[in-house]
Amino acid sequence: MNQQIFRLLRQDIVTARIPPGVLLSEKEISSRFAVSRQPVREAFIKLAEAGLVQILPQRGTLVVRISVSQVAEGSFIRQAVECAVARRLAAQISPGQLLTLEHNLQQQQLAAQNGQADVFLQLDDAFHQLLAHFAACTLAWQTIESIKATMDRVRFLSLDAVSPPELLIEQHAQIVTALQARDADASEVAMAAHLQEIGRSVLEVARHNQDWFIN
Repeated sequence: MNQQIFRLLRQDIVTARIPPGVLLSEKEISSRFAVSRQPVREAFIKLAEAGLVQILPQRGTLVVRISVSQVAEGSFIRQAVECAVARRLAAQISPGQLLTLEHNLQQQQLAAQNGQADVFLQLDDAFHQLLAHFAACTLAWQTIESIKATMDRVRFLSLDAVSPPELLIEQHAQIVTALQARDADASEVAMAAHLQEIGRSVLEVARHNQDWFIN
């Protein structure tokens, strides 16, 4: 139960349904999910570990502002890991795996056309998770997933104009093209260019949402 509550609250924070500065109440959240306070307390701890909230004794649990430096550090780690994944996968990807990636791209395009930001972000995550799975690097994706919550908040805020889904889909397609060619160098370059997008977009998003960010 605590994992379900964590994922739902994480999604609400990442997609700005719960903005920075909001105090989350154990009592209110337990009522919302019709559970005792214990799983809510455990979910809050997981959210704090993900860098999304700060637990304030006797006051509540505060949804924190987005740290630009934390985004930069997470992006650095993610790029190092996923570029290595792309290189490894280029040497072993199968036709069936390529078809699965292409199907995911088609779903991304459909979500973008329908203006479904939440669905697009889920498909974006699924794309990167598939790459790690196909490369037999499941632990690599688990590592990325544990540090990327703050980056996900920026990704959501940037979808409107800074890094629209169409741009990200094109970058994903370039990764698939390089993998299809079994070109390890091109796969790494395409992945690096894609993941560097977050570093570019965070500064632009922060400029337009100054109250949401800290250095």
